[in-house]
Amino acid sequence: MRIMGSLLGILVIVFGGIWMLQGLGIAFQVGFMAGDIRWAYYGGIAIVVGIALLIWANRRSSRAG
Repeated sequence: MRIMGSLLGILVIVFGGIWMLQGLGIAFQVGFMAGDIRWAYYGGIAIVVGIALLIWANRRSSRAG
């Protein structure tokens, strides 16, 4: 379960980073998200959720073992 939680957390962080960069107009200049600041906010939220998921997955497994 720790590995799956960690992989999911990393995946959410990566997608959040992509959304943030695209929303800020820094990378991936193609698509409906390009230059839309809302996606930068959504990306920031996704990054925070991904970090929380990583912390939760790793704390949870260390208590069980």
